[in-house]
Amino acid sequence: MGSRYPHSSGERSDLTDRVVRVNRVSKVVKGGRKFSFSALIVVGDMNGRVGAGIGKAKEVTEAIRKGMDVAKRNMITVPMVGTTIPHEVRLKWGAAKIMLKPAAPGTGVISGGAMRAVIETAGIKDILTKSHGTNNPINTVRATLAALQQLKTAQQIAELRGKEVEQIVGKRLAAAYRRQEGGGKSAAAAANGAEATPVEAK
Repeated sequence: MGSRYPHSSGERSDLTDRVVRVNRVSKVVKGGRKFSFSALIVVGDMNGRVGAGIGKAKEVTEAIRKGMDVAKRNMITVPMVGTTIPHEVRLKWGAAKIMLKPAAPGTGVISGGAMRAVIETAGIKDILTKSHGTNNPINTVRATLAALQQLKTAQQIAELRGKEVEQIVGKRLAAAYRRQEGGGKSAAAAANGAEATPVEAK
């Protein structure tokens, strides 16, 4: 059993946590069975930071609390351009193959299952996603987090290569990125038109 609805912890109001899945595990011992629970939790601040963790305990609430603690200790920062991601990412994690693609403003989160929990808690508002292979939520969450870690902004790539942003993405897209940083319109449409180089990892 599981839930994709936010779970209120009452500890920190600036973090949103979501219970992706709760599993009941039974162990046969002499004299009967022992039951325990494992919970997969995703935590994010809805503003570019997200993490996931697994908690195990004899009670559901304790498993959720432990999962939240693990998730908070393993949060990552997601580079964003307005309400979407800087470029397309394709990644393979075990049997999971996922694709994340930037979308124009107003598109919304085109995703489902465990991927949606990670993306929404990270604060991404417009994105296209696809998941192939396994439907195991644990592997899907790990693959999504790994893909988000592959993201880099145009400014970061330019600094790594020792070049100007205009030399990497062109004057038009560079101007759109600067407008976005200054609170202007989103550069997602321009990014889609310029077709940034996808990052692929295995």
